[in-house]
Amino acid sequence: MKFFADTAEVAEIRELADTGLLDGVTTNPSLIHKSGRDFLEVVREIAGVVKGPVSAEVVALDYDGMMREAGVLRKIADNIAIKVPLTPDGLKACKALTGDGSMVNVTLCFSPAQALLAAKAGATFISPFVGRLDDIGQNGMELIADIRQIYDQYDFATEILVASVRHPMHIVEAAKIGADVMTAPPKIIWQLFKHPLTDSGIASFLKDWQATGQKIA
Repeated sequence: MKFFADTAEVAEIRELADTGLLDGVTTNPSLIHKSGRDFLEVVREIAGVVKGPVSAEVVALDYDGMMREAGVLRKIADNIAIKVPLTPDGLKACKALTGDGSMVNVTLCFSPAQALLAAKAGATFISPFVGRLDDIGQNGMELIADIRQIYDQYDFATEILVASVRHPMHIVEAAKIGADVMTAPPKIIWQLFKHPLTDSGIASFLKDWQATGQKIA
């Protein structure tokens, strides 16, 4: 499963990229607003840090507006994925953009029917929001399983990009189901490293090593 960071904070992206485990980045208007920086400047900088896809979202809601904004965004770098909403105009733009060779991330997916439409429109990625479904008493992971079944049934090339990830178990469950990609805030990705037995094991080994009085170098 590919790991994307869901952030517009370039320092956090660099730190994760240094691990060699980061495959891409997703951004959205809310994350850009939180960063307090210029949108195009941030996207350009992120695209220079990671080699994989960097999702940059249009804000227009009509087809013509989306296409104009997409034209600006895809000039930033070759690894830009245009992010469009799952609406009729959004999928129309998706069809046109992917047909022209651009990567497209269709966002705000909340049902298998929507995911099916996005795949038929040629989406590179579909972003189902599992955390927001959990928030309203539904099971977000059931959506991932349904999409996986549909896509496998028809051999759709669209990659399932699990979004709105709230905790490490979302990532583990998505991996068990067979999601292609997950995107999460950096703090959640770092939590994947943590286990109390790892920490206690390191402490024990260090204590025993110090007792030997030896050095490796």
